[in-house]
Amino acid sequence: MKLRIRDNSIRLRLMQGEVGELRSSGVVSVRTSFPGGRHLTYAVESSPANIRPQAFLSESTITVRLPETTVLAWSGSDQVSIHAEQPLDDGGTLDILVEKDFTCLAPREGEDESDMYPNPKAGQ
Repeated sequence: MKLRIRDNSIRLRLMQGEVGELRSSGVVSVRTSFPGGRHLTYAVESSPANIRPQAFLSESTITVRLPETTVLAWSGSDQVSIHAEQPLDDGGTLDILVEKDFTCLAPREGEDESDMYPNPKAGQ
């Protein structure tokens, strides 16, 4: 899973196996270690209680929680992404995007693309 944060937006890209894991177990998470024994965890959860995508920050964990019905429909279709805007306390919004991760159009050295979705623009 890849994480991208820019200003008030969070974007998570999931490979095929991770989408399958989210569908079957309801959660997929990754942990990135830092010096000093610290780490950052980021996760996507499928929840029957959620009616819209929401993001949470707790200690050193970022969690994006998605409605279970949305995950089930998305995971079994050609739909590329799940998008939402979450209101913030200051009147702004947090842009949330969860996407299927596609292979690159040009090969990238050191990139393992074996579990990525085929790029729909390949061969064009």
